[in-house]
Amino acid sequence: MCRQLAYVGPARPLGALLLDPPHSLYRQSWAPRRQRYGTVNADGFGVGWYAQGDPVPARYRRAGPVWGDQSFADLARVVRTTALVAAVRDATVAGADGEAAAAPFAADRLLFSHNGAVAGWPDALAPLARALPPVALLSLEARTDSAFVWALVLHRLRAGDDPGRALAGAVRAVAGAAPASRLNLLLGDGASIAATAWGDSLWYLSRPDGGTVVASEPYDDDPRWREVPDRTLLTTHGTEVRLTPIPAPDAGPLPGADAAPAPRTESPRKESPT
Repeated sequence: MCRQLAYVGPARPLGALLLDPPHSLYRQSWAPRRQRYGTVNADGFGVGWYAQGDPVPARYRRAGPVWGDQSFADLARVVRTTALVAAVRDATVAGADGEAAAAPFAADRLLFSHNGAVAGWPDALAPLARALPPVALLSLEARTDSAFVWALVLHRLRAGDDPGRALAGAVRAVAGAAPASRLNLLLGDGASIAATAWGDSLWYLSRPDGGTVVASEPYDDDPRWREVPDRTLLTTHGTEVRLTPIPAPDAGPLPGADAAPAPRTESPRKESPT
């Protein structure tokens, strides 16, 4: 239902990653090559990136198609970053919450995006809402499946899970409640990327300059692109990429603890502006 991309590595202009490649995320907004569900990603877009010396990412998000934003090309030409998360959106529910529903979502130094859809939304995930503190539900940026999945991931992170375990645990919880869901998730913190392939395409490229790109589909025809198998967790630090199978929801817990964190009262935390 969307196309997304994350990058960590040497500083590069946003445009070199999002606009310039022949099959860039920009072009994928109207002509994706490997999108299995939907054809046009025109319901919003966004990019989050990290400036030198500032661990909290900046975001630029809009409710309309990326090709209709005349300012984005100038921004992407001059802004350089060592890490980003970006997405173009095909909405699960048309018109839901506009710009607030466009990925990436953010909290503290984290950026998050979701490619896919939750089957039976919102009814199917009502039981999972009980695992979240009331403040997490009241703080949702948008009334969308992606924003709710982000709340589940963030709750796990704040309970002590590392990024990979938080993504895999949330995917298994949602897939258990809504089995036909597609849950390709991306999470970046400025230094690393964690991602899941669950129901849709995911690829990665270890660049010769030391950077790594993780994306819904390749942005060019470089033969070094590698497809991530379905139901797999990807984690990367620099050019080191690790792939770990994600067990089915009914296959027992992940090694360690995979149960949802118990509901608890959270003290207010500073969020990125919505």
